[in-house]
Amino acid sequence: MSIRVLAVGKKHEKWAVDGIERYTDRLRKPYDLEWKLLPHSSRDQEAARAEESARILDMIRAQEHVILLDERGRNLSSPELTRHLQGRFDLGATVAVVIGGAYGVDERLRGRADLVWSLSKLVFPHQLVRMILAEQVYRAQEISAGRPYHHV
Repeated sequence: MSIRVLAVGKKHEKWAVDGIERYTDRLRKPYDLEWKLLPHSSRDQEAARAEESARILDMIRAQEHVILLDERGRNLSSPELTRHLQGRFDLGATVAVVIGGAYGVDERLRGRADLVWSLSKLVFPHQLVRMILAEQVYRAQEISAGRPYHHV
């Protein structure tokens, strides 16, 4: 049981590494993060979206619970995210979180998602999304354990 992050993009940039590592180093199963970074497609818009989505779909395991990050998705509070993740872990599921490329993902990948989650109506740079994701998973771990990191 763990969380695999499938993200299109370059390796973590130096300015983001400290933040991402700050939270991922504190995680313990089942809230640990495994990062799988896929290179951007060299194709244009629609073709890039299709190629990147196909590569991501090839990496998703049949039994995985898939969460797609998309600004048009459902907004969740930190406690709601915690309940969602903990519910999957209680069932023994592995979670895959997908961060698509610059042009998003295609409908096949969107259709495979069990949850489409929006961090905000704002659009963020991918590096920042990774850092926010790491912090929110850490926050979920702390909420689930009843520790005081999260203040209501």
